[in-house]
Formats: sequence, structure tokens, C-alpha cells
Amino acid sequence: MPQPSPETILARLRSVAGPDGRSDIVSLGMVSDVIVRDGRVMFSLTVDAARAHALEAFRRSVEDAVKSVEGVTGALVVLTAERRGNPMGEVPPARPTPPAASPAVRPAPPRAAPAQPAERPAAGAPRPGIPGVGRIIAVASGKGGVGKSTTAANLALALQAEGLSVGLLDADVYGPSVPRLLGLSGRPETTDGRIMIPMRAHGLKAMSIGFLVEENTAMIWRGPMVMSALTQMLREVDWAPLDILVVDMPPGTGDAQLTMAQQVPLAGAVVVSTPQDLSLIDARRALAMFRRVDVPVLGIVENMSYFIAPDTGRRYDIFGHGGAREEAERLGLAFLGEVPLEMAIRETSDAGRPVVATDPDGPHAAAYRAIAKNVLAALSGARPKPAPRIVFEEAQPGR
Repeated sequence: MPQPSPETILARLRSVAGPDGRSDIVSLGMVSDVIVRDGRVMFSLTVDAARAHALEAFRRSVEDAVKSVEGVTGALVVLTAERRGNPMGEVPPARPTPPAASPAVRPAPPRAAPAQPAERPAAGAPRPGIPGVGRIIAVASGKGGVGKSTTAANLALALQAEGLSVGLLDADVYGPSVPRLLGLSGRPETTDGRIMIPMRAHGLKAMSIGFLVEENTAMIWRGPMVMSALTQMLREVDWAPLDILVVDMPPGTGDAQLTMAQQVPLAGAVVVSTPQDLSLIDARRALAMFRRVDVPVLGIVENMSYFIAPDTGRRYDIFGHGGAREEAERLGLAFLGEVPLEMAIRETSDAGRPVVATDPDGPHAAAYRAIAKNVLAALSGARPKPAPRIVFEEAQPGR
């Protein structure tokens, strides 16, 4: 069956009334560029940020309209506060007609209302879980480039090695990397046109916005659009049954982190940092953010902790060493373990074959498995054990 064109989708959307009930959503300028890939349709609806939650039912109705088009196998419609046309989907009041001598002059459109900051969830407020998912843990960092996604993927595999059923959600909608890390490509199938079936790799169930867009696509998304996409990947994916869902968060402290804290009961957060002070400064912000939204911090992981030269066996503390451990002690948090800066970890990650899956008995996998054991201990309320010392065999002459 040939897939529909963007023009076909737009033609269908011209029959969908906007929130004002009078004009269609295309004429109101609410619809972004329409992307069609392998029968799946993606676009955003521009709305006022203050009404994003109230318009969730409206978003679903638009999504259902798209799925009724012949050849559409699935749809992802998200809300964004980035203004394109009338952000409220309302017909503006009549204005005086411009003078006939100046037909090209048009009154300036009203400015879109500024996006409102996400509210902090009330302390103790119940958050509905995901059916069939036991616990949800977030892997976060205060900044990019610290190896958070690599840590999340290997942690998920290490938890699986402990006998648990584990899923990995790539919540980094700005720079999804889980498809590359797990060597996955293609598009997820759906059961009823709405519920997506997660992709699988190395025994893990996985979902990422990277499965739905091209790898080089620039993801320029605003708050409500991020919140809508994350909610769909959490609640419109057939995750069950899972013991643990590991969520790879985007770096920093923003909409994605707040959305996760508000939408689901996070069992805890793992914060990844490198040893140097600049990274730790940003890690403190992430720690403070999780505490502010009442998410338990399970502990800190020190990534790129040291480097062992493969030719001499000599150790180098390129970024310093022990900074994350000291920070954990200062804040009264668990230190979950350290991972060396090692070419094998980088190479296997780039190849889509994480080291815990490809060399489960090796020293690098041992570091992640120790971290996984400490995460499980923190989830149960026990005190994590010190991470084991990893010993590398010194290179011998002629080898």
C-alpha cells in the first residue's frame, strides 16, 4: 500500500475544526510541517503553553483523524508552544480594513503568550504508574558529554544480567542516542494504530524518538512538545511486563526532567558526572532539581574516572579522580561506582554492541554490574557496597 503524501494529510486536517470550533486547524496555522516516513506521520500543533494540558484530548482527536487516512500506519502528534499562526486556535477579533492604497500592509499579529514554567508537583501527590512496569529510574547529568547515555545503556544491561526484565527509554528528545548505542534502526510497529511495540536489542525493550525521525533531523522543540512526546513514549508503548524501566534523560535541568517527575512515580535518579569541578558544578544542579521535585537520588556515578594506557599499563587521572565520590560524601549520597575512560567502552558503544552485552565477564562490564548492584541496593534501602577495584593486566613486551 503506498504511503500518503504530506499534502494528503493536510487535506484531511483541513476538515478538523480548531479549538474555537469554527475554523480548521490548517487555516488557523496550527499545523507544522508534516513528515511522513514508512507510513508514520509526525507533526506538531501550535497552542498556547498555558492550555497545553487542557488540549490533550484535542491532540488525540487530531491524531485519530490522521490515522483514518488510508496508508497511515501510525501517527505522532505533539503540542508545541512555538508560535506558527494563531497559537490559541481562535479567530482574532475583527480589525479595521487597511487603506486600499496599501494592500500589502497587514496588522501585526498578536504576540504569543510566553511559555509558563512547569509547576512543581505537590509533595506527596500521587503519580499514576505505567501498567506492568515495576520501577522507573532516571539516569541524568547536569551537562552533556559525560557519558550519560552510555552509562544508561550499560546499566540497563547490567540490571538485566541480575535476572530482571528491563526496558530503556530514550527521553533525550533533542539528541537521541539509544538507537545508535543498541544498534537499532527502523520504525516500531503498533498494535492498534496507537500503542507502539518497543524495539528489542540484547534482550532489552527500547523506545526512542530516534526511531521516528531521521538521525540527522534537528529537534527544535519547546516545552509542551517535549512533554507531549515523553508522555506518549511512556504511556502509549507496550512496555509490560518490566521489572525496571531505565530512562536516559537529556542533560541539564528542564522540561523533560520536570515532565518525568510529574507524570510518573520515579523510584529514583542516578546522576552521572566526570571527576572535574566543572562537571560536578552542573551535577549539583541536577541533584538539587531532583530533590526539589521529590525524586530520591539513588547516588552518583563517576564516569571517565581514570585512564589505563594500553601499552604501558600506567594509570592517568586525565580529569582528576575521586571528585564524584567526595561530592557524594559531602551531600550524604551513595557513591555508586566509577567507570574508567576506556577505548573498548567507546568502540562497543559506537558499534551498537555495549560492552556489558558483548563482554559480560570482562573488567569493564564488571564496573557496570557493580553499579547495578548498588542501584538495586539503594532501591531497597540498603547501603551500597564500595565498588570493586578493577585491575588491568599490564602489557608485556612483544605482546
